[in-house]
Amino acid sequence: MLKRPAFTLIEVLISIALLGIILPALYQSVALLRDSNKHLFGYVEKSKKISKAVKTLYLDILSSDGNITIKKDEFARLCMEKTQNSLYALPSAKVCWLVLKKDNTLVRVEGSTYDLPSGAEEKVEINPIMQGVEIFDVYYQKDKVLVLLQQKAKKPISFLVQGVSKPKKKKKVKKAKKKNLISPKDTNKTKPPVPPSLV
Repeated sequence: MLKRPAFTLIEVLISIALLGIILPALYQSVALLRDSNKHLFGYVEKSKKISKAVKTLYLDILSSDGNITIKKDEFARLCMEKTQNSLYALPSAKVCWLVLKKDNTLVRVEGSTYDLPSGAEEKVEINPIMQGVEIFDVYYQKDKVLVLLQQKAKKPISFLVQGVSKPKKKKKVKKAKKKNLISPKDTNKTKPPVPPSLV
């Protein structure tokens, strides 16, 4: 039986030196991978929030009764008088999307009935959606609503909602009054004469 010789001290020192060279490089690559995963996770979370916001805006418009008002200055202010898409379980909600001057923050305002700017007595829920908005523009023609949205240093987002019909104005129906052909004064005149024998 042959005895296998053990590692010499020099061989052990060489292997330790090689591990000392390889391990820091491996640690740096693992740290780099962890940082890139953290950045990717943050990007995915932001894109999820943006896509959720766009989906909410899309559903707000699609579920509305068509009574949409758009006021434009630097940014558009989009208000839907009645929409079925409520985040707070309202049967029908008034929803407005507008950009606040502070940090150009796009917000969603939901309530039953309110006027903008809303007072302290009005119950509304305000959800900040995104900051640094450069473009928020809305166009409404016939049954189509076009939305343009862009955040600072980001790709623009645009979508078109079709089938949003404006509410039809109810026509006032005038009821025709029945004209009495015989006036109360004339009733005595139109009675048949009574024969003198019966009087």
